[in-house]
Amino acid sequence: MRSPALRHVLTHLITPLLMCIGMGLAYMGAFVTPEPNHLPVAVVGTAPKAKVFAQTVKDAAGDKLDVRTVATRADAVGLLKSRDVTGAYVPSAKAPELLVATAASDMGATAVEKVFTPVAAEEGVPLKVTDVAAPVADDPTGQGLFFLLIAVSIGSYASVAALGAAGAGLAMRVRALLALGVAAVVGGIGALLAGPVFHLAHHDLAGVWGMASLYSAGILLIGVGLHTFLKRWTTLTMMVLFVMLNFTSSGGLFQPELQNGFFGTLHAFWNGAGFVEGARSLLYFGDDGLGRSVWTLVAWLLAGVLVTVVAALYERTRTDRQEATVPGAEAAPAVSEPERTARRATEEEAAREAEEETEETVGV
Repeated sequence: MRSPALRHVLTHLITPLLMCIGMGLAYMGAFVTPEPNHLPVAVVGTAPKAKVFAQTVKDAAGDKLDVRTVATRADAVGLLKSRDVTGAYVPSAKAPELLVATAASDMGATAVEKVFTPVAAEEGVPLKVTDVAAPVADDPTGQGLFFLLIAVSIGSYASVAALGAAGAGLAMRVRALLALGVAAVVGGIGALLAGPVFHLAHHDLAGVWGMASLYSAGILLIGVGLHTFLKRWTTLTMMVLFVMLNFTSSGGLFQPELQNGFFGTLHAFWNGAGFVEGARSLLYFGDDGLGRSVWTLVAWLLAGVLVTVVAALYERTRTDRQEATVPGAEAAPAVSEPERTARRATEEEAAREAEEETEETVGV
């Protein structure tokens, strides 16, 4: 290609086009056709009739439902509040009841309601639906935490370009410390959005800030470390890790039992799921399951620390190698004007690449 400018533009178009493909595959693959996949439900009752009813529901649903029986309604409520089941059906000839916890998943509650409403209709009686863990009135669908995840994620991975590209001249330890500072600020913004601005969190705002900061720090440290090796391809990599795979597996819109096995598996250990489920535990379920979510975020933070350490060692080795090949200043030959011009052009190109990377990331 004869035109360097055209070649430069076409090269930079690769990233957004790959993002287009990746976002389409990820979002449409995760969200377009949600259907139950081993969705856990319970039937209340120990009598043979209840067990036969549960088996009938299981046989009719196949792999869509995992059906168990529990002795009492209180046991069913406990399973819902520990998020071990998505719904619990209390059979009755006169007043059947379905127990749900919409704070855990509004879509999940809707899915089990679709399963058991026809069952009650066959008996000719209306189905009473009881929500044992409802989200706050300011977030009626319980999906506000998913959008909070998006805000915190964008603040985190967009900051990687500034720290990695614009801050490339700083020592890695300085960039890492800046990353931790930015994470605390991003977490503070998330807490403000969740609390005073949109009232998603009516209590434990400090806990929300802590989890948001921990989540953000993991993303920032991973990104800053990866930038040493990937340069301008860091943006695409961060989008794959913390948007395409992260948002879709977080459980913020659909719980994993309403998705295919791939995204359901990611939900078990991905950091977005750790943040969303941890926030739900903190705000709606009395800290049940909070420890596991926090450890998930800690694991991602440790992964970020490891990546930055490896990057720091690589940069130090590269610098030592470059210094070893440079003669002493007293013996350095005079630099010709063409060489100075070439060096200046290289430095300007590097600065332009850093600015383009920053703009590209923020724009995304």
